[in-house]
Amino acid sequence: MLSLDKIIVLAVFVACYALALSRKVKISYASLGAAAVLILTGNLPVADALFKAIKWDVLGIYWGFMMVSYVFMKSRMPDLIANRILANVRTEKYVIFYLCTLTAFLSAFMENVGVVLMMAPVAIAVSRQLKSDLFNYMVPIAISSNVVTTLTMVADPPSIILAMETGMKPLDFYWFHGKIGLGAITLVGVLVALGTLLVQFRNLKNPVTMVSEAVATTNGATVLFVLGVAALAVGPEYGVRPGIVGLGVGIIALYMGHKDLKEMLVDFDWNSFFFIMGVFMVIYTLNAAGLLKDFADLVVYAGIDSPLLMLAFLVWISVALSSFMDNVPYTILMIPVCQNLAAAFGIEAWSLLYGMLIGTGIGGNITPVGATANVFACGILEKNGYKVPLGRYLKLSIPFSVGAVLACHILIQIIWQ
Repeated sequence: MLSLDKIIVLAVFVACYALALSRKVKISYASLGAAAVLILTGNLPVADALFKAIKWDVLGIYWGFMMVSYVFMKSRMPDLIANRILANVRTEKYVIFYLCTLTAFLSAFMENVGVVLMMAPVAIAVSRQLKSDLFNYMVPIAISSNVVTTLTMVADPPSIILAMETGMKPLDFYWFHGKIGLGAITLVGVLVALGTLLVQFRNLKNPVTMVSEAVATTNGATVLFVLGVAALAVGPEYGVRPGIVGLGVGIIALYMGHKDLKEMLVDFDWNSFFFIMGVFMVIYTLNAAGLLKDFADLVVYAGIDSPLLMLAFLVWISVALSSFMDNVPYTILMIPVCQNLAAAFGIEAWSLLYGMLIGTGIGGNITPVGATANVFACGILEKNGYKVPLGRYLKLSIPFSVGAVLACHILIQIIWQ
């Protein structure tokens, strides 16, 4: 039986995500309201909320690079990139495909939220030039940034966690114990996912007849972005927190765009910002209450007596759960669960670990609130006057994500079990 506290936490979690997915109220109201209920009921101490639950580094990166994104757009560099792409592509569906391929490549080495924020002005510029629906650009870009979460050791926190817990090295992601590794398997899934975009947008045959033209640009914002990304990469080696880097580049961007200072601050997507802040508190409480551990115990005692079935269960339950929750605490909890299950079956744990990690990494794509990049992309759409109907989002995200996970699942089954 669940205790009263666990029932309250679970009910608040469900209500929070139901409201957020319905988009009947501002998503920030849903998550901050849920966090407030958890604090008032004593399930979330205020000190824990402020100093343990909220990932200030993520919020700092988001705010700072959103400011950079604004001056980047004003620099007309996105217009130049859009013009170069359109000058070399003849059909609109391939424009989307190339933008998403570039997004996936960059996200394998960079913070995916930062990549989405960088690509957003380009997508906006391209859609305006083609007079096309921005939805068909922003949502594919967001999910493309998330599909590479296990392509490299540094693509996403769960991959880093797996490497730290098991002693894997960067090259082990491609060739490990004489077999094709997790990163190489993920690459196949990424290619399948990107291929689904060509199928889904097969009817977007609008001809692109633009010619390359000179676009007057300024380089300051581009230089700032490159230096900011470099600082994110090397800063931790010198004790500089990522959030400080984000705040730093944001303040510099405010100075660069000081003529539009009021617009930059007022038009910032505070709705998505505060939604993520609230979600951090809700997920932290879910984990602290022991509900994730309860789930892990259920897996252990589920009575599944076949490694093949257990792999399938772990892959697809991870997809389902990561559609709604942070994949970091889930990964930390499930690594020892996978190892214990493997020991019980008398097999190596790699197949279960890989399946769980791919499921939780890509599964966040399923819903608009399943991954931070999705939230921000939808916020950009709403800022530009677009609604984000859940049905339309799922029509894009489900084939894309399921195709990627299924391809990886089959390869793990063949190669690692």
